[in-house]
Amino acid sequence: MNQTQAHPKVVVVGAGWAGLGAAYHLVKQGYDVTLLEAGGYPGGLVAGWKTAQGRSVEAGIHGFWYPYRNIFALVNQLGLSPFTDWTRSSQYSPAGLEVESPIFQQEPRLPTPLGTFLYTQFKRLPLSDRLSALPLLYAMVDFDNSDAAWRRYDPITARELFKQFGVSARLYKESFEPMLLVGLFAPGEHCSAAAALGMLYYFILAHQPDFDVVWCRGTVGEMIFRPWVEQLEHAGGRVLTQRRVTDVIIHTQEERGNAKPQVTGVVCGEEVFEADAVIFAVGVTGMQKIVSSSSTLRQFPEFCNLMNLGAIDVLATRLWFDRKVSVPLPSNACFGFDATTGWTFFDLNALHDEWKDAPGSVIEADFYHANQLLPMNDEDIIAKVHHDLTTCVPQFHDARVIDSSVIRLPKAVTHFSPGSYQYMLPRRTSFTNVFMSGDWIITRHGSWSQEKAYVTGLEAANQVIERFSIGTPAPIIAVEPDEPHIDLARNANRAIRDTLSQFLPTPWLP
Repeated sequence: MNQTQAHPKVVVVGAGWAGLGAAYHLVKQGYDVTLLEAGGYPGGLVAGWKTAQGRSVEAGIHGFWYPYRNIFALVNQLGLSPFTDWTRSSQYSPAGLEVESPIFQQEPRLPTPLGTFLYTQFKRLPLSDRLSALPLLYAMVDFDNSDAAWRRYDPITARELFKQFGVSARLYKESFEPMLLVGLFAPGEHCSAAAALGMLYYFILAHQPDFDVVWCRGTVGEMIFRPWVEQLEHAGGRVLTQRRVTDVIIHTQEERGNAKPQVTGVVCGEEVFEADAVIFAVGVTGMQKIVSSSSTLRQFPEFCNLMNLGAIDVLATRLWFDRKVSVPLPSNACFGFDATTGWTFFDLNALHDEWKDAPGSVIEADFYHANQLLPMNDEDIIAKVHHDLTTCVPQFHDARVIDSSVIRLPKAVTHFSPGSYQYMLPRRTSFTNVFMSGDWIITRHGSWSQEKAYVTGLEAANQVIERFSIGTPAPIIAVEPDEPHIDLARNANRAIRDTLSQFLPTPWLP
């Protein structure tokens, strides 16, 4: 063991859920941890800050769903109580209210997906259209998050998948596409069928309560990330902002009979941070910027291939009104207002402590796949948001906007496009001491979004612990097991596939 291995130096790049998760666990295990964040605030997309007038804003609102078991455990471990109670949600189109969802865990528990089907309150969608989704259940069973399943479904679009399984055009337009627009942030013809199945199963279909959601009672940056960073620093970790990684330093050493490259330092402009191990915990766009600037990483095909991945534009707005408007439910998703854009709006008077007693309504409206909106000026954007809000809740017509915030987030969230799986990275890389994390990293845990990012951060930390044999691995709570009938169906399906594979070549298997 060399001298540094008494307290190995770990550099974590990116201070979002993945990076903070990895750094926090490793520093508690005695590692010398430096966390580098390119922006001015830890938190990545969930960082919050104040306007010049002292009002809180953030880069969009992020919900915390029932299956986020690891994040809920973290918050308890940090001694925080940042969340609202479970909330109901609704869905609007230009025609008005389309869907209301109950708090599913409060309803009698039924086998999946029966509870979701029966308890969701569709206002206009005929039963015949809803029943057209039944054949799609086979794809849900067949897609088991394995590598083989991803490679089977990833090349085709979600739109093609729903057509193949007979989903009616109306059900797709009024139910599945809106879920894709606010879940995968893109229309179905731009989304991987594998990603669509994984997302829908995790958030909606795996278990009846999975669609239940809580919200932070203020900005996530203020209520979770700031105290988390304080505890990380108190434990001995360093968190450095405004540090954009431009390259890495490597040398090749003999390890287990093979000559393998190893990173010995992370470069941020003129600064160099020594490293015994490195964890990258940035989004796709951030990683592409690092690869583009790094003469070292560009030598490795796996990193060059990341340039084939895409990201999606997001627009986050916040409006303060001169009067209170009664919004039926605090969280709402909308579709049909723009052909390829989904959006959500939230009643912050009901969700955030800061605005609970405000004299006027405070509304957050976030737009996904917002390519055509980003070039607009702020005044036109706010006018559009006000108009669309009025379509959903007519009482906003007489309310006047007295303050607003517009945050443009180009290439902000991962685009799970058809064929993208082959370019995504696993936790391990061709470097012996470089590990990957984030919501776009391949993992078999089964989670999505913020929970997935946090879990992959813990998985990367555990790879470091395995490498140095110092410390205790982070406990990771598994996704709740499939219900017995789903487990039985998946086992039978796998057995049939295995049998057919002995007689049919792989391209002939469905």
